[in-house]
Amino acid sequence: MPLTQEGAVAPAVRSLLVWGLLAGLVGGVLAFGFASAFGEPSVAAAISLEEAGSEGHSHDTGHSHGEEAEVVPRSFQATGGLAVGTLAYGVGLGGLFGLATAFAYGRIGSASPRGTVAAVLGIGYPAVVLVPFLTYPANPPAVGSGDTIGERTGLFFGMLGISLALAVAAVVVARKLVGRLGGWTATLVAGVGYLVLVTVVAKLLPTVQEVPVGFPGALLWEFRIASLGTSAVLWGGIAIAFATLVQRGLTRAE
Repeated sequence: MPLTQEGAVAPAVRSLLVWGLLAGLVGGVLAFGFASAFGEPSVAAAISLEEAGSEGHSHDTGHSHGEEAEVVPRSFQATGGLAVGTLAYGVGLGGLFGLATAFAYGRIGSASPRGTVAAVLGIGYPAVVLVPFLTYPANPPAVGSGDTIGERTGLFFGMLGISLALAVAAVVVARKLVGRLGGWTATLVAGVGYLVLVTVVAKLLPTVQEVPVGFPGALLWEFRIASLGTSAVLWGGIAIAFATLVQRGLTRAE
């Protein structure tokens, strides 16, 4: 049975939201650890390249503008700032995860609580993370022009919104086809349709290529893998912690 009720929110929905926030905290801690170990070294290397390039340019032109004071020290960015960012994002994502599970539970066939969490993960991660990332991958410092950051941000979130909308449409289509094709075939047809449509959209959207000539390909690859790995750890940590809480809580309630 769906957890939502007409004109009100079932108590179980509030529990799912709380469990989602707690799971988000767990996921944020895990993501912080992963980003510190695997992401920060590539960020530091990219910043060193950027600073070396700036110094070389000032020497070549014979002018020195002096060192600009950092608004937030790099040492804090790599520690406290990273921790605050990942934990805040994790808690927010965990809350959304809880709300999505509350809506999906009882509406995806006869899936168990853990099965519903797995479905939310299986739909949400590709739609929200993988597809936008593959279309407009993350870049380290020293890559990308400050003049185009607004355009690049808009394109990324535009792709994210389109991907999520198409994923929701795919779920609706799959539900309508279940009666005629069966669960497996309906899911496969809807999934293939989603992949075809997001591929077409990605091809139609403007491309962004601002990696400077001579930038180390290995460093760029390392940074992007670390970025994708951090998001995978975050989503995976949330899903595992949340599924554990949900299965225990809802099973006991029923």
